[in-house]
Amino acid sequence: MSSDFEGYEQDFAVLTAEITNKIARVPRLPPDEKKQVVANVEKQLEEARELLEQMDLEVREIPPQSRGMYSNRMRSYKQEMGKLETDFKRSRIAYSDEVRNELLGDDGNSSENQRAHLLDNTERLERSSRRLEAGYQIAVETEQIGQEMLENLSHDREKIQRARERLRETDANLGKSSRVLTGMLRSTSFHLVCCTGYHNHTAVGVHRPGQGKTIQKSLVNISFKIFEPQ
Repeated sequence: MSSDFEGYEQDFAVLTAEITNKIARVPRLPPDEKKQVVANVEKQLEEARELLEQMDLEVREIPPQSRGMYSNRMRSYKQEMGKLETDFKRSRIAYSDEVRNELLGDDGNSSENQRAHLLDNTERLERSSRRLEAGYQIAVETEQIGQEMLENLSHDREKIQRARERLRETDANLGKSSRVLTGMLRSTSFHLVCCTGYHNHTAVGVHRPGQGKTIQKSLVNISFKIFEPQ
């Protein structure tokens, strides 16, 4: 991966050196040769942009822990590319003014003023383009952060819903267990009362008429009290 990047770096260095040399020669060349050199520089600038794109793709494939050094080099190359494009624009403006002066016979002061005005407008456009690009990057990063926050909130909502469902199931199970324990307690209490009353009756050893019914009624009353809702 790094070997590919370094290969692109070498090609970029050679190409930008050739472009710099040709841009510096443009003002001193004859008109016919100037036209040819300008067209050649335009083609080489396009090749340099393509190399930068390839280098940028290679940097994105590099592991994050090793990407910092290559990112710094990419920023330097992009700055160099921007300077070349600015120098070429100035060279083209000077070349256009020279051709126009030759054709129309304009004086030098007027062309100099127009050249300065055009350069000023070009720099303003470049600054505006950089601000727009920075604003777009911030918008993209903000959108990514918002998307991640929405995904986290969705995951938290699912966890809360699952916790609520578990709480409902636990509450239902506790209710069932409570009813079962209450029934077992009442049944045990009833049998205990019946056994106690029976032993008390047999221990007396004397049976009077109607005494069994009286004891039975007492046991029923006790059992009603036991099962009476609290």
